[in-house]
Amino acid sequence: MIDLYALTSPNVQKIFIMLEECELPYNTKLVDVWKGDQFSAEFSRINPLQKIPAIVDSDGPGGAPYAVIESSAILLYLAEKTGKFIPHDPVRRYDTLQWLMVQVANIGPMSGQLVHFSKYAPAGQGYGHSRYRTQVNKLYDVYEQRLSAHPYVAGSDYSIADIAAFPWLRNIELLAMDLSKRPHVKAWVDKLNTRDAVKRAYAKVATIKSVRDSATDDAKDRFFARGKYAQV
Repeated sequence: MIDLYALTSPNVQKIFIMLEECELPYNTKLVDVWKGDQFSAEFSRINPLQKIPAIVDSDGPGGAPYAVIESSAILLYLAEKTGKFIPHDPVRRYDTLQWLMVQVANIGPMSGQLVHFSKYAPAGQGYGHSRYRTQVNKLYDVYEQRLSAHPYVAGSDYSIADIAAFPWLRNIELLAMDLSKRPHVKAWVDKLNTRDAVKRAYAKVATIKSVRDSATDDAKDRFFARGKYAQV
């Protein structure tokens, strides 16, 4: 059995999708980051970074419980555990790993910063907002070019490279992205939305509640490591 420590962010959505795709049994352990659950001693032992997602596999390597942190590492761990969604052919495998890293190093961080500067930063942050919107637009264009030549991100087959990118690239309303000039990204998003495992994953995500909309200013400051929680 796998315990998934989760809330609703795109990085968490990846793991819901992967677990559903692999048809692995799992329990969802909610960690409401908006009220500071990630800072508990119990969760900090699982992930010293105090971030979600994280998993604990009761049947890990050698049959012993094993914790995995960082969404891309979790995807790779589950792919290798099940033999699914990662090719064995060396070239196709490295194509998949490269595009997994493209998401990890680019789409996630740039999109996350865009959301932060557009929704949570104080007034007068035009530089940050402009920089990250530009970077996210460029990345959407990179994926548009890639998907114009391939049915899936890493090539001919659905893989963890798709699962990693999908929760971010589908998030067009929050990111205020225009897909009218990116028809291949839109077609890919629409295609993945029809997968049964994706539907099951998002049905579960939709039931999760947090205190985000009522979080105190102090809780937000702690979450974003700002104000009295900043280390400068």
